[in-house]
Amino acid sequence: MHHKNRRELIQRLVAREPVERSGFWLGWPHAESWEILHRYFGTSGERELREKLGDDVRWIGAFRVYNDPSGRGMFDPGHGKFIHANTGPLSDFTTIEEIAAWHWPNPDYLDFSGPLQELREAGDIYRLSGMWTCFFHTLCDLFGMEDYFMKMLTDPELVAVATDKVCEFYYEANERFFTAAGKEVDALFMGNDLGSQLNLLCGIEPMERFFLPWLKRFADQAHRHGHQVFMHSCGAIHPLIEKIIAAGVDCLHPLQARAVDMDAATLARDFKGRIAFMGGIDSQGVLTSGTPGQVRADVKRVRELLGPNVIISPSHESILPNMPPENIEAMALAAREFAS
Repeated sequence: MHHKNRRELIQRLVAREPVERSGFWLGWPHAESWEILHRYFGTSGERELREKLGDDVRWIGAFRVYNDPSGRGMFDPGHGKFIHANTGPLSDFTTIEEIAAWHWPNPDYLDFSGPLQELREAGDIYRLSGMWTCFFHTLCDLFGMEDYFMKMLTDPELVAVATDKVCEFYYEANERFFTAAGKEVDALFMGNDLGSQLNLLCGIEPMERFFLPWLKRFADQAHRHGHQVFMHSCGAIHPLIEKIIAAGVDCLHPLQARAVDMDAATLARDFKGRIAFMGGIDSQGVLTSGTPGQVRADVKRVRELLGPNVIISPSHESILPNMPPENIEAMALAAREFAS
Protein backbone atom coordinates (compact mmCIF):
# COMPACT_ATOMS: atom_id res chain seq x y z
CA MET A 1 0.00 0.00 0.00
CA HIS A 2 3.02 2.28 -0.03
CA HIS A 3 2.52 5.54 -1.94
CA LYS A 4 5.26 7.94 -2.93
CA ASN A 5 5.11 11.57 -1.86
CA ARG A 6 2.78 10.85 1.03
CA ARG A 7 4.22 13.74 2.96
CA GLU A 8 3.51 16.29 0.26
CA LEU A 9 0.05 14.88 -0.36
CA ILE A 10 -1.00 15.29 3.29
CA GLN A 11 0.51 18.78 3.38
CA ARG A 12 -1.72 19.73 0.45
CA LEU A 13 -4.73 17.92 1.91
CA VAL A 14 -4.43 19.84 5.20
CA ALA A 15 -4.00 23.10 3.28
CA ARG A 16 -7.39 22.27 1.65
CA GLU A 17 -5.80 22.18 -1.78
CA PRO A 18 -7.00 19.71 -4.46
CA VAL A 19 -5.64 16.22 -3.78
CA GLU A 20 -5.86 12.96 -5.72
CA ARG A 21 -6.92 11.00 -2.64
CA SER A 22 -7.77 11.31 1.03
CA GLY A 23 -5.32 10.17 3.73
CA PHE A 24 -5.11 7.47 6.38
CA TRP A 25 -3.73 7.38 9.93
CA LEU A 26 -3.89 4.19 11.94
CA GLY A 27 -3.94 6.21 15.16
CA TRP A 28 -1.96 5.52 18.31
CA PRO A 29 -2.58 1.94 19.47
CA HIS A 30 -2.71 1.32 23.21
CA ALA A 31 0.37 -0.45 24.59
CA GLU A 32 -1.58 -3.72 25.00
CA SER A 33 -2.87 -3.58 21.40
CA TRP A 34 0.49 -3.80 19.63
CA GLU A 35 0.99 -7.52 20.31
CA ILE A 36 -2.53 -8.31 19.04
CA LEU A 37 -1.96 -6.28 15.86
CA HIS A 38 1.52 -7.69 15.17
CA ARG A 39 0.23 -11.25 15.60
CA TYR A 40 -2.65 -10.64 13.19
CA PHE A 41 -0.70 -8.74 10.53
CA GLY A 42 2.53 -10.75 10.82
CA THR A 43 4.62 -7.69 11.62
CA SER A 44 7.30 -7.13 14.22
CA GLY A 45 7.69 -3.36 14.63
CA GLU A 46 5.57 -0.22 14.54
CA ARG A 47 7.03 1.06 11.30
CA GLU A 48 6.52 -2.26 9.52
CA LEU A 49 2.87 -2.39 10.63
CA ARG A 50 2.16 1.18 9.57
CA GLU A 51 3.75 0.59 6.18
CA LYS A 52 1.71 -2.57 5.68
CA LEU A 53 -1.49 -0.66 6.39
CA GLY A 54 -0.61 2.26 4.12
CA ASP A 55 -0.30 4.82 6.92
CA ASP A 56 0.39 8.38 5.73
CA VAL A 57 1.07 9.98 9.11
CA ARG A 58 3.44 9.62 12.07
CA TRP A 59 3.05 11.24 15.45
CA ILE A 60 6.60 11.98 16.59
CA GLY A 61 5.82 14.28 19.49
CA ALA A 62 8.25 15.84 21.94
CA PHE A 63 7.52 13.23 24.62
CA ARG A 64 9.73 12.29 27.58
CA VAL A 65 11.92 15.32 26.96
CA TYR A 66 11.93 16.92 30.43
CA ASN A 67 14.89 16.02 32.61
CA ASP A 68 14.91 17.94 35.88
CA PRO A 69 18.11 16.94 37.77
CA SER A 70 16.00 16.54 40.93
CA GLY A 71 13.79 13.97 39.19
CA ARG A 72 10.71 16.19 39.33
CA GLY A 73 8.30 15.88 36.40
CA MET A 74 7.34 18.73 34.10
CA PHE A 75 4.30 19.97 36.06
CA ASP A 76 4.90 17.72 39.05
CA PRO A 77 3.75 18.88 42.49
CA GLY A 78 6.48 16.72 43.98
CA HIS A 79 4.42 13.66 44.96
CA GLY A 80 4.03 11.69 41.77
CA LYS A 81 1.14 11.50 39.31
CA PHE A 82 -2.07 13.39 39.89
CA ILE A 83 -5.22 13.31 37.80
CA HIS A 84 -7.83 15.77 36.61
CA ALA A 85 -10.50 14.78 39.14
CA ASN A 86 -8.36 15.27 42.26
CA THR A 87 -7.59 18.43 44.14
CA GLY A 88 -4.42 19.84 42.60
CA PRO A 89 -1.34 21.54 44.08
CA LEU A 90 -2.65 25.03 43.22
CA SER A 91 -6.18 24.49 44.54
CA ASP A 92 -5.55 26.20 47.91
CA PHE A 93 -3.68 29.18 46.45
CA THR A 94 -5.48 32.49 46.86
CA THR A 95 -2.93 35.04 45.63
CA ILE A 96 -1.12 35.73 42.40
CA GLU A 97 2.14 35.76 44.37
CA GLU A 98 1.58 32.15 45.47
CA ILE A 99 0.94 31.12 41.87
CA ALA A 100 4.06 32.93 40.64
CA ALA A 101 6.24 31.34 43.33
CA TRP A 102 5.20 27.74 42.59
CA HIS A 103 7.77 25.29 41.23
CA TRP A 104 7.19 25.93 37.52
CA PRO A 105 9.13 23.85 34.95
CA ASN A 106 12.40 25.17 33.58
CA PRO A 107 12.79 25.01 29.77
CA ASP A 108 16.54 24.55 30.21
CA TYR A 109 15.79 20.99 31.39
CA LEU A 110 14.34 20.05 27.99
CA ASP A 111 16.28 17.55 25.87
CA PHE A 112 14.81 17.02 22.39
CA SER A 113 17.48 14.63 21.06
CA GLY A 114 15.12 11.61 21.00
CA PRO A 115 12.29 13.04 18.87
CA LEU A 116 14.74 14.96 16.67
CA GLN A 117 16.48 11.69 15.80
CA GLU A 118 13.13 10.01 15.06
CA LEU A 119 12.12 12.90 12.80
CA ARG A 120 15.39 12.73 10.86
CA GLU A 121 14.80 9.02 10.20
CA ALA A 122 11.07 9.23 9.45
CA GLY A 123 11.22 9.03 5.65
CA ASP A 124 8.40 9.99 3.29
CA ILE A 125 5.71 10.47 5.89
CA TYR A 126 3.71 13.40 7.25
CA ARG A 127 5.05 14.29 10.71
CA LEU A 128 2.84 15.49 13.57
CA SER A 129 5.12 16.87 16.25
CA GLY A 130 5.89 19.53 18.84
CA MET A 131 4.93 19.52 22.50
CA TRP A 132 1.47 18.06 23.13
CA THR A 133 0.70 21.55 24.52
CA CYS A 134 -2.20 20.22 26.62
CA PHE A 135 -2.53 23.39 28.67
CA PHE A 136 -6.22 22.93 29.47
CA HIS A 137 -5.44 19.45 30.88
CA THR A 138 -2.42 20.77 32.74
CA LEU A 139 -4.55 23.40 34.46
CA CYS A 140 -7.17 20.76 35.29
CA ASP A 141 -4.37 18.82 36.97
CA LEU A 142 -2.84 21.78 38.78
CA PHE A 143 -6.07 23.13 40.27
CA GLY A 144 -8.10 19.94 40.26
CA MET A 145 -10.80 19.86 37.61
CA GLU A 146 -13.72 21.07 39.74
CA ASP A 147 -11.66 23.83 41.39
CA TYR A 148 -10.37 24.93 37.98
CA PHE A 149 -13.85 25.33 36.53
CA MET A 150 -15.10 27.10 39.67
CA LYS A 151 -12.12 29.46 39.85
CA MET A 152 -12.64 30.51 36.23
CA LEU A 153 -15.77 32.23 37.59
CA THR A 154 -14.84 33.08 41.18
CA ASP A 155 -11.17 34.05 40.76
CA PRO A 156 -10.48 34.66 37.06
CA GLU A 157 -7.33 36.71 37.70
CA LEU A 158 -5.74 33.78 39.51
CA VAL A 159 -6.65 31.42 36.66
CA ALA A 160 -5.32 33.93 34.11
CA VAL A 161 -1.92 34.07 35.81
CA ALA A 162 -1.70 30.27 36.10
CA THR A 163 -2.77 29.91 32.44
CA ASP A 164 -0.01 32.27 31.34
CA LYS A 165 2.57 30.41 33.44
CA VAL A 166 1.64 27.05 31.91
CA CYS A 167 1.34 28.38 28.36
CA GLU A 168 4.54 30.44 28.47
CA PHE A 169 6.42 27.23 29.26
CA TYR A 170 4.80 25.32 26.38
CA TYR A 171 5.39 28.29 24.06
CA GLU A 172 9.08 28.48 24.91
CA ALA A 173 9.39 24.68 24.63
CA ASN A 174 7.79 24.69 21.17
CA GLU A 175 9.97 27.62 20.10
CA ARG A 176 13.12 25.72 21.03
CA PHE A 177 11.86 22.50 19.48
CA PHE A 178 10.75 24.06 16.19
CA THR A 179 14.04 25.94 15.92
CA ALA A 180 15.99 22.71 16.42
CA ALA A 181 13.77 20.57 14.16
CA GLY A 182 13.37 22.98 11.24
CA LYS A 183 11.75 21.44 8.19
CA GLU A 184 11.62 17.95 9.74
CA VAL A 185 8.23 18.91 11.28
CA ASP A 186 5.03 19.23 9.25
CA ALA A 187 2.52 20.13 11.95
CA LEU A 188 2.10 21.03 15.58
CA PHE A 189 -0.20 18.41 17.07
CA MET A 190 -1.73 19.74 20.27
CA GLY A 191 -4.33 18.11 22.49
CA ASN A 192 -6.94 19.54 24.83
CA ASP A 193 -10.15 17.58 25.42
CA LEU A 194 -12.83 20.25 25.79
CA GLY A 195 -16.04 18.24 25.51
CA SER A 196 -18.07 15.46 27.07
CA GLN A 197 -20.32 13.17 25.04
CA LEU A 198 -23.04 15.84 25.26
CA ASN A 199 -21.51 19.33 25.37
CA LEU A 200 -18.50 21.48 26.22
CA LEU A 201 -17.00 20.87 29.66
CA CYS A 202 -17.41 24.55 30.49
CA GLY A 203 -19.13 27.56 28.96
CA ILE A 204 -18.17 29.51 25.85
CA GLU A 205 -17.24 32.61 27.92
CA PRO A 206 -14.45 30.93 29.93
CA MET A 207 -13.21 29.32 26.71
CA GLU A 208 -13.04 32.75 25.07
CA ARG A 209 -11.13 34.20 28.01
CA PHE A 210 -8.75 31.40 29.00
CA PHE A 211 -8.41 28.99 26.07
CA LEU A 212 -8.86 30.60 22.68
CA PRO A 213 -6.30 33.46 22.96
CA TRP A 214 -3.53 30.97 23.75
CA LEU A 215 -4.77 28.57 21.08
CA LYS A 216 -4.33 31.38 18.56
CA ARG A 217 -0.83 32.18 19.89
CA PHE A 218 0.25 28.54 19.54
CA ALA A 219 -1.24 28.35 16.03
CA ASP A 220 0.48 31.61 15.02
CA GLN A 221 3.78 30.31 16.41
CA ALA A 222 3.57 27.08 14.43
CA HIS A 223 2.60 28.94 11.24
CA ARG A 224 5.52 31.33 11.73
CA HIS A 225 7.83 28.30 11.69
CA GLY A 226 6.16 27.02 8.51
CA HIS A 227 4.12 24.27 10.21
CA GLN A 228 0.47 23.37 9.96
CA VAL A 229 -1.69 23.05 13.09
CA PHE A 230 -3.70 20.00 14.21
CA MET A 231 -5.89 20.28 17.27
CA HIS A 232 -7.09 17.19 19.11
CA SER A 233 -10.20 17.43 21.22
CA CYS A 234 -12.49 14.59 22.11
CA GLY A 235 -16.12 15.27 22.89
CA ALA A 236 -18.95 17.50 21.73
CA ILE A 237 -17.04 20.64 20.75
CA HIS A 238 -19.27 21.75 17.87
CA PRO A 239 -20.10 25.11 19.56
CA LEU A 240 -16.38 25.99 19.54
CA ILE A 241 -15.34 24.87 16.06
CA GLU A 242 -16.09 28.21 14.42
CA LYS A 243 -13.74 29.88 16.93
CA ILE A 244 -11.14 27.10 16.54
CA ILE A 245 -11.08 27.83 12.79
CA ALA A 246 -10.76 31.57 13.51
CA ALA A 247 -7.79 30.84 15.82
CA GLY A 248 -5.92 29.33 12.86
CA VAL A 249 -6.26 25.58 13.36
CA ASP A 250 -5.79 23.75 10.03
CA CYS A 251 -7.07 20.28 10.93
CA LEU A 252 -9.45 19.00 13.61
CA HIS A 253 -9.04 15.58 15.28
CA PRO A 254 -10.51 13.04 16.23
CA LEU A 255 -14.20 13.83 15.43
CA GLN A 256 -15.82 11.75 18.20
CA ALA A 257 -18.50 10.19 16.04
CA ARG A 258 -21.13 9.61 18.74
CA ALA A 259 -20.76 12.92 20.57
CA VAL A 260 -23.51 15.49 20.01
CA ASP A 261 -23.20 17.25 16.62
CA MET A 262 -19.79 15.68 15.89
CA ASP A 263 -21.04 13.22 13.28
CA ALA A 264 -19.56 13.57 9.80
CA ALA A 265 -22.79 14.83 8.23
CA THR A 266 -23.12 17.74 10.67
CA LEU A 267 -19.43 18.64 10.42
CA ALA A 268 -19.60 18.58 6.63
CA ARG A 269 -22.72 20.75 6.60
CA ASP A 270 -21.26 23.37 8.92
CA PHE A 271 -17.50 23.44 8.32
CA LYS A 272 -16.44 21.56 5.18
CA GLY A 273 -14.00 23.52 3.04
CA ARG A 274 -12.85 25.72 5.94
CA ILE A 275 -10.87 23.17 7.96
CA ALA A 276 -9.41 19.74 7.24
CA PHE A 277 -10.45 16.71 9.29
CA MET A 278 -8.70 13.66 10.76
CA GLY A 279 -10.64 10.82 12.39
CA GLY A 280 -14.36 10.18 12.33
CA ILE A 281 -14.51 6.36 12.05
CA ASP A 282 -16.65 5.36 15.02
CA SER A 283 -14.43 3.73 17.65
CA GLN A 284 -17.21 3.62 20.26
CA GLY A 285 -19.39 1.33 18.17
CA VAL A 286 -18.54 0.36 14.60
CA LEU A 287 -14.80 -0.35 14.99
CA THR A 288 -15.33 -2.12 18.32
CA SER A 289 -18.44 -4.19 17.75
CA GLY A 290 -19.27 -3.87 14.04
CA THR A 291 -18.40 -6.22 11.20
CA PRO A 292 -15.63 -5.52 8.66
CA GLY A 293 -18.41 -4.75 6.18
CA GLN A 294 -19.89 -2.15 8.52
CA VAL A 295 -16.44 -0.62 8.98
CA ARG A 296 -16.00 -0.36 5.20
CA ALA A 297 -19.41 1.32 4.91
CA ASP A 298 -18.51 3.81 7.68
CA VAL A 299 -15.23 4.71 5.95
CA LYS A 300 -17.05 5.20 2.63
CA ARG A 301 -19.71 7.38 4.28
CA VAL A 302 -17.22 9.57 6.18
CA ARG A 303 -15.00 9.93 3.10
CA GLU A 304 -17.93 10.96 0.91
CA LEU A 305 -19.12 13.51 3.49
CA LEU A 306 -15.80 15.05 4.57
CA GLY A 307 -13.45 14.26 1.68
CA PRO A 308 -11.20 14.76 -0.05
CA ASN A 309 -9.57 16.89 2.67
CA VAL A 310 -9.91 14.21 5.31
CA ILE A 311 -7.46 11.78 6.90
CA ILE A 312 -9.44 8.62 7.65
CA SER A 313 -8.70 7.52 11.22
CA PRO A 314 -10.52 6.22 14.32
CA SER A 315 -12.73 8.66 16.20
CA HIS A 316 -10.35 8.18 19.10
CA GLU A 317 -6.70 7.58 18.27
CA SER A 318 -6.07 5.08 21.06
CA ILE A 319 -6.84 1.71 19.50
CA LEU A 320 -7.83 -0.45 22.47
CA PRO A 321 -7.36 -4.23 22.77
CA ASN A 322 -11.12 -4.78 22.37
CA MET A 323 -11.00 -3.54 18.76
CA PRO A 324 -10.84 -6.60 16.45
CA PRO A 325 -7.82 -6.48 14.12
CA GLU A 326 -10.15 -7.56 11.27
CA ASN A 327 -11.86 -4.18 11.69
CA ILE A 328 -8.56 -2.30 11.70
CA GLU A 329 -7.68 -4.09 8.48
CA ALA A 330 -11.08 -3.21 6.97
CA MET A 331 -10.60 0.45 7.89
CA ALA A 332 -7.12 0.59 6.31
CA LEU A 333 -8.21 -1.20 3.12
CA ALA A 334 -11.35 0.91 2.78
CA ALA A 335 -9.39 4.14 3.36
CA ARG A 336 -7.49 3.29 0.15
CA GLU A 337 -10.44 1.81 -1.74
CA PHE A 338 -12.58 4.92 -1.22
CA ALA A 339 -9.65 7.33 -1.25
CA SER A 340 -10.32 9.20 -4.47
